[in-house]
Amino acid sequence: MFESVEPAPPDPILGLTEAFKEDPSPGKINLGTGIYADDTGKTPTLECIKAAEKVVSETATSGGGYLPMTGLAEYNRDVVALLFGEESEIPASGRALAAKTPGGTGGLRVAADFIARIKPGARIWMSDPTWANHNGIFTAAGLELATYPYYNHETKALNFDEMVATLKEVPAGDVVLFHACCHNPSGMDPNAEQWNQLADLAAERGFLPLFDFAYQGFGTGIEEDAFGLRAFAEKGMELLVASSFSKNFGLYNQRTGAMTVVTRTAEAATVAMSHVKLAIRVNYSNPPAHGARLVAAVLADSDLRRVWEQDVATMRNRINGVRQQFVETMATKTDKADFSFVATQCGMFSFSGLNKEQVLELREKHSIYIVGSGRISIAGITSANLDPLCSAIAAVL
Repeated sequence: MFESVEPAPPDPILGLTEAFKEDPSPGKINLGTGIYADDTGKTPTLECIKAAEKVVSETATSGGGYLPMTGLAEYNRDVVALLFGEESEIPASGRALAAKTPGGTGGLRVAADFIARIKPGARIWMSDPTWANHNGIFTAAGLELATYPYYNHETKALNFDEMVATLKEVPAGDVVLFHACCHNPSGMDPNAEQWNQLADLAAERGFLPLFDFAYQGFGTGIEEDAFGLRAFAEKGMELLVASSFSKNFGLYNQRTGAMTVVTRTAEAATVAMSHVKLAIRVNYSNPPAHGARLVAAVLADSDLRRVWEQDVATMRNRINGVRQQFVETMATKTDKADFSFVATQCGMFSFSGLNKEQVLELREKHSIYIVGSGRISIAGITSANLDPLCSAIAAVL
């Protein structure tokens, strides 16, 4: 059976990492994977997590039975509070319920299976472009895919007017996927006025918003980055949210995420979560515990929470500083392209404007690994590799 099977194509991002690892060049640079690194190129364990590990080791045991299908109750409460704010009526109302999932990707797949279960035949509308894995996740769940305009490659800006024009045609009952902040891969987000306009449009059209919230705190701030999501929530509409603590808690290999259902009433939320549980049961049955315990330990302690907020600010400020350094360095290397747009974006990623041929030349001649679309992981740029990176980019322009 297996001898006749053709090899599957490598994942465009994870496959790039494998190629990077096999490259013997001592000066190789990986700007493909979305993992935060400090200026030494290392992915640190956050100070708040180091402290939380001690708390968890003293209060939790590795034994015991399975967690409930939705995971730790205290963690789920923290998820809802972070999404909508402590002062929001939503956490207290019971009309938002969260389930712990294996990372944000797990949250998206649970959301996809939930949609397929309760709304057979629904289409899901995704931004053009979007994270490459979105297509695979929603296709695997049996959903029909559609796209709406988002990024203008010529102006290096949000294509908002065309985005709105397309969303005005989305039928009631379809699902629209939004990136809550730090859009991957473009780094371009709607501003406050535009988010409010999109929320009004969703309420008018009656489509179901699904937010992918993987980078809370990496844009402007922990509270500020939730503005778009909260603008929708204030309309009282139904929502789905797939969120992740991989980036803002540095829990990449703990796979700590959530899928949150927001309904109009607490009763409807309970019914919706019963279907979410069925999706979880046939997928992974119940989630792992350790990452959720760490997050809950940090958020339950006011001192540890302040440390976490500073940890997130440190990562955010480094990324924003690197953007500016990249723009300034490229200006000294070439006049063939203007990279000032990179400083106007936010989050871990940026479209560089490089085409596939230039990306391939960077890989083959300079051992610099970038996704074929030209997306660059800003967090992979360091003081040591900034100058050779910019010199190589100037050489391929």
